Amino acid sequence: MNLKQVHNVYFIGVGGIGMSAIARYFIAANKAVTGYDKTPSEITDNLKELGVAIHFEDDITRVSATFLNPEITLVVYTPAVPSNHKELNYFLNHNFQVLKRSEILGRITEDTTCLAVAGTHGKTTTTSILGHLLKECGVEMTAFLGGIAENYNSNLIQNGHKVTVVEADEFDRSFLTLSPDFACITSMDADHLDIYGEAGNLEASFVEFSKRLKPNGKLFVKKGLPLAGITYAVDEAADYMATNIKIEKGTYVFDVKTPSQNIENLQFNLPGRHNLSNALIALAMAVEFGCAPYSLVSALATYKGVKRRFTYQIKTDNLVFIDDYAHHPAEINAVHQAVREMYPNDSVLAIFQPHLFSRTKDFADEFGESLAQFDEILLLDIYPAREMPIEGITSPWLLSKIDNPNKKYIQKSDLFFEVEKSKSKIVLTIGAGDIGAEVHNLKEKLSIAS
Repeated sequence: MNLKQVHNVYFIGVGGIGMSAIARYFIAANKAVTGYDKTPSEITDNLKELGVAIHFEDDITRVSATFLNPEITLVVYTPAVPSNHKELNYFLNHNFQVLKRSEILGRITEDTTCLAVAGTHGKTTTTSILGHLLKECGVEMTAFLGGIAENYNSNLIQNGHKVTVVEADEFDRSFLTLSPDFACITSMDADHLDIYGEAGNLEASFVEFSKRLKPNGKLFVKKGLPLAGITYAVDEAADYMATNIKIEKGTYVFDVKTPSQNIENLQFNLPGRHNLSNALIALAMAVEFGCAPYSLVSALATYKGVKRRFTYQIKTDNLVFIDDYAHHPAEINAVHQAVREMYPNDSVLAIFQPHLFSRTKDFADEFGESLAQFDEILLLDIYPAREMPIEGITSPWLLSKIDNPNKKYIQKSDLFFEVEKSKSKIVLTIGAGDIGAEVHNLKEKLSIAS
C-alpha cells in the first residue's frame, strides 16, 4: 500500500511515545487517525484534544466501521502488544496492511534524506537536539522523537518533509528497517537481553545497522566503540571533539574542534557530560549535513531539553527536585555524575522505580553499584510493563544489592512521607515506568511543604 493511498490509520498502542509521534505525523497529513491503548495517559488525552478517538478495551467492535475497510486503512502496532491481542489478530486475518512502528518509519523515511540516531542510551535527547538544530537552521525536516521536547511541547518537530530525523531503536531489532543517509551510534551497552539473549548479539545488531547506510552515507560513532566511522568525544582526541569546557551559571560553555575548523563559545543548558556528548554528536551530524556553524551556535543555546530527562521540577535555594527517565545502570551513573557536577556539596536522595523484571535480573549487581553512590535511596516496586513476574526478582531483593546504609524499600503511597523525612537538599526521581505519574503530586506537596 502506497502511503498516499492511505485514508485511515489505526494505531494499536497509540499512547506509546514513539507511536503517538507517528500518529501526529498522519494527523498533520490530514489522514483519519484513531486507535487503541491499554490505559489512558497524558499522551492519549493530548491526542484526543487533536480529535483522535481512542478506546481502552481490546475489542474490535469498538473500532469505527469506517476503519474496517482494508483497502483504505493502514494498521500500525507497537511490538509491546502481545501476540494474542484480539484486535491485532483481527486485522492480520482480514487482509489489512499491518506494519510495526519501525516498519512505518522505514516507509516514511525511505524517500527522504534520513538522519538516524542509534545507541542504548542518549537516543531521545540526541534526536531532539538534532531536530531542533536543523529546524533552527531552516531545514525542511520532520523529527520523530521518543520524548516530549520542551521547546515544542511535542514528540514531533515539523518544518517540511525533505529530511527526516528518527530514533533508530535497537529493541526487537527495529532499527534494521531503516536505511539512513547519516547515522550515529552513541553507545552499545548491554540491554534488552530478554530479546537478544547476550551482549554479543546486541553488538552484532549494531554492526548490522551500521551496514544499513545508503551508498556514500556517513556513520558517526562515539570514540571507543568497535566500529569504523567519524568519531566524536568529549575532551579527548577525535574527529569531532568538545574542548575548553567550562560551567558558567549552570550552563556548559565549550568549543568544538571539527576536521576542518573550530566552532567557539557554544552554550548548552543541559547538565551532565552524557548530555554534552549528545549535543556534540548532534552538532557533528548537523555540520556534516551542511548547516552553517554560526547558525548552530545560536540554535544550540536555545535548546531546552526533553521532559523527564534531568528535568527540574523545583529549583530553589533550599530544595532542588529533578526527574529523570534513567532506567539502566549506565544511565543512573550518568545522572549521578550530572547531579554531583552541579551540586558537589549537597546531599542527594534518589527515588528509583526499576523497569522490567528481566532488566532488574540481568543487571542487579550493576544497579546496586550505581544506586549506592547516592546519599539516600528509596526503592519502589518493579514496574512490569510488558512482562510477567520472575520468581525471586523483587525490589527487596534488589535492595540487598545496594551497599549503602541509607536505603529503604517503600510503597508509592508512602513516597511523600519518606521524602519529607529526608534531610537531603536534592531530590531525584528516576525510572521509566509510571513513576513519572507521581512527579506532579510530589512536586505539589513538596512546594507546599517548603
